[in-house]
Amino acid sequence: MRPSPAPSPHHEPTPTGPRGSRAGPIALAVALLALAVSGIGPKDRLTWLMEVAPVLVGVPVLVATRRAFPLTPLLYALLAVHAAILCLGGHYTYAEVPLGFWVRDALGLARNHYDRLGHLTQGFVPALVAREVLLRTSPLRRGRWLFVLVTAVALAISALYEFVEWGAAFALGQSADAFLGTQGDPWDTQWDMFLAFLGAMAAQLTLARSQDRQLERFGGR
Repeated sequence: MRPSPAPSPHHEPTPTGPRGSRAGPIALAVALLALAVSGIGPKDRLTWLMEVAPVLVGVPVLVATRRAFPLTPLLYALLAVHAAILCLGGHYTYAEVPLGFWVRDALGLARNHYDRLGHLTQGFVPALVAREVLLRTSPLRRGRWLFVLVTAVALAISALYEFVEWGAAFALGQSADAFLGTQGDPWDTQWDMFLAFLGAMAAQLTLARSQDRQLERFGGR
């Protein structure tokens, strides 16, 4: 019998590696489906466009970098969920999402809180994006400083979004009311950033270990 050839040191990536993972294509399909469905007869086309703008920008960026900088399956899944939340809010406008009305009535709340979910997610998902990017591209290691910097990045993203809303209010006047979604709450901006802050901390406290395990399989630090 002929001896089996020695295994080549340059083996193909396993299905758990970045190129073998199906998480990216599945997340892309979910995001595109949510975007397409939300774009069918939205309540206000301009509001829809402004609300789904992060999806319109993020999808091409992730597709363009999928080979050079693939993300963990956990992060792809969270990004798909975030895209779906944005698209649902864009279709109905955040103040009128039926799910928010159902929760309002079930819990006896004073307003539709779907926008609160959106801002909680706005801290939760970008925090894990920042954490993964920092661990893979910077000298930072896991620990207190990483936690602090990731939280700060998530807060900065939330503040930037509030600046965008501020600019829209100046440029569009009452036409931006649905985009702002304040529902008469004078503390809406502060609530938005506070929830993003809570989301950023919750993401790191609950999912950091899972992200670390996936980064190890991906050859990350």
